[in-house]
Amino acid sequence: MTVKEIFETMEYGPAPESAAEALAWIEKQGGRFGHFIGGGFTEPGKTFETKNPATGAVLAEVTQGSAADVAAAVKAARKAQADWWKLGGHGRARTLYALARLLQKHSRLFAVLETLDNGKPIRESRDIDVPLAQRHFYYHAGMAQLMEDELPGRVPLGVCGQIVPWNFPLLMLAWKVAPALAMGNTVVLKPAEYTPLTALLFAEICVEAGIPAGVVNIVTGDGATGEALVGAEVDKIAFTGSTAVGRRIREATAARGIPLTLELGGKSPYIVFDDADLDSAVEGLIDAIWFNQGEVCCAGSRLLVQESVAERFHTKLKARMDKMRVGDPLDKAIDIGAVIDPVQLQAITRLVDANTAGEVHRAAVTLPAEGAFYPPTLITGLAPADTLMQEEIFGPVLVSTTFRTPAEAVQIANNTRYGLAATVWTENVNLALDVAPKLAAGVVWINATNLFDAAAGFGGVRESGFGREGGWEGLRAYTKAAGKPKALKRVLPHEGNGAAGEAGLDRTVKLYIGGKQARPDGGYSTPVYGPKGALLGQVSVANRKDVRNAVEAAQAANGWGAATAHLRAQILYYIAENMAAREGELAKALDAMTGAKDGAAEVAASIDRLFTYAAWTDKVEGRAKPVPLRGTALAMREPVGVIGVLAADEAPLLALVTAMAAGMAMGNRMILVASEAYPMVVRELIQILETSDVPAGVVNLLTGSHSELAKTLSEHLDVDAVWTFSSSDLSGAVERGAVGNLKRTWMNNGAAMDWTANTSEAFLEAATEIKTVWIPYGE
Repeated sequence: MTVKEIFETMEYGPAPESAAEALAWIEKQGGRFGHFIGGGFTEPGKTFETKNPATGAVLAEVTQGSAADVAAAVKAARKAQADWWKLGGHGRARTLYALARLLQKHSRLFAVLETLDNGKPIRESRDIDVPLAQRHFYYHAGMAQLMEDELPGRVPLGVCGQIVPWNFPLLMLAWKVAPALAMGNTVVLKPAEYTPLTALLFAEICVEAGIPAGVVNIVTGDGATGEALVGAEVDKIAFTGSTAVGRRIREATAARGIPLTLELGGKSPYIVFDDADLDSAVEGLIDAIWFNQGEVCCAGSRLLVQESVAERFHTKLKARMDKMRVGDPLDKAIDIGAVIDPVQLQAITRLVDANTAGEVHRAAVTLPAEGAFYPPTLITGLAPADTLMQEEIFGPVLVSTTFRTPAEAVQIANNTRYGLAATVWTENVNLALDVAPKLAAGVVWINATNLFDAAAGFGGVRESGFGREGGWEGLRAYTKAAGKPKALKRVLPHEGNGAAGEAGLDRTVKLYIGGKQARPDGGYSTPVYGPKGALLGQVSVANRKDVRNAVEAAQAANGWGAATAHLRAQILYYIAENMAAREGELAKALDAMTGAKDGAAEVAASIDRLFTYAAWTDKVEGRAKPVPLRGTALAMREPVGVIGVLAADEAPLLALVTAMAAGMAMGNRMILVASEAYPMVVRELIQILETSDVPAGVVNLLTGSHSELAKTLSEHLDVDAVWTFSSSDLSGAVERGAVGNLKRTWMNNGAAMDWTANTSEAFLEAATEIKTVWIPYGE
């Protein structure tokens, strides 16, 4: 037998990792765990079993958290928060650094415990999960040190409730706990019921690191415990998990005025162009879909291959699949470990077995006789609308279709309700950098996959959630502006006294939709009176059909986001120029509506605001992240899309112009509902827009009831974000309405905004999404 033949026929020898140390740690705790509250472990209460999914063996018994347990943890966190913040950035940095060092010191114990509890291969726990968790604490130790200088005027939120999934228990803990602690918050964390053990080990090293009592609290339990945490008196909820549960959390927190970070499901496209290095693309795909048994929210589970190379690529992929090894996760030679639980195994099996389309290839692998294992599976020949192309399987199953042109690839890739991640394989850098910005995804990997780092933000769009974790962009989610805002007073329209308006003039203001004035669908108008009761005119009453028309016009204007920043700036300057030409007329109209004498000042401030956002159009920059690879990760600012705005009543022109200009500057299309108390401000604004070269559909102006229009805007699936600054109490209704497509919301929550102050940072952040594009380079 030749050397070549020996190598071709050699079997992998077993390379088992000992579980003795991890099992000894469990035994030291008596095999039963309470919660970690106020710096120590409670006595175990009513418990449930956590099992090794590879064998079904019971590892430990863990306490089922109750609402009272959650309340105790929140109380401990609240008590500790002020002193933790007063410790200062350097003090928190030293403590986070100590945590990072201890994670390194105990890295093997964490890795083995994670594999025992989760079923993932030990080499993934050892080489990916634990080192990345360490990296997050090191990185955020630095952020704590820099906070006072780099984030002036920002303070912690308070107590953060955090809920992490079972697919990356320790890593998701690090993603959430590290930034929260760095910014001076305290936390109550609920690990997944299937995988609580590394969180409990982390609690132990918190004591060793000198974390003050109550700063970190861990309450174990099932979904009921998570529900109790969401309903507790916390100041923020951060959740990673399914889209269905994310919706429930969005609904449960509506009207409470607490920020959310939601990192949810995905159905990420893996796009292979015909000029790609096919062998490299196959290896990348192995990691994209079969990493962690495919139980990854950003798994490249939808394979899109250019038609001319599809057959060759699939042949190579099937050959590679047949060489994969499935088995004991503690064996370092294993590629795929166990699915988390028999329940998840049944869900995967049910989805695949129900499919009747395409051609199924299951890898020629031998599955262990016991445990929750599923073979690597490829299903080719599917249509983009097939169930398995749309639904998240969350297992080692890859589905595939083909495309002919780059435009078709983008269209198929975006044909999903999700938007978490995407992968592009091509040797043509021009093609890669053309396609990446067009993909509806929060993260794009070029000629790579599943790259993560603490310096690079991660998160999705659409029904994959909102908010970012990691990087500078992830920090703001754990801070707020210093100071207590004033309560917003309700502003009501003036009532009439029966006096007639100007004789012979029809002063009915129409709607402005798709670049032209339009009568309201319902055909109704309402009178507007001055402060002394005189009739000033009539305004149209928009209804839900008018909102739908405005959304349709805004969607048709999607080229605005691709327009150059210079062009957008020129149009904003032109609007300001035309507003200045009507300055006196506008000021007089404002004074007549409000009864105040500050109309001239408000018009001047509005012109200044237009200049400000015109100036910002080409100055809102992304970042090149210092990630630890031979390449770069670009944090690119992109428009949110279609934004609905319910304008403020206390500054009817300035507030409307501020929201409009900020959104336009960043490439968004705006649907603006004017002040309900002073709606006639749109009369002059419509005429200004009509003479300012604003493309049709970029700005749409409506008048009418805020409460009625807020419902339609928030529930519309083609609206990407809703901002409400209305003096009406609409925050809860809008947040509940946003559940449908999990759109971003910016609520005033009954707090007043100083419209004369510089609020550019907040508006520009709300008007943009951050897309992280990873670009490795070199041969």
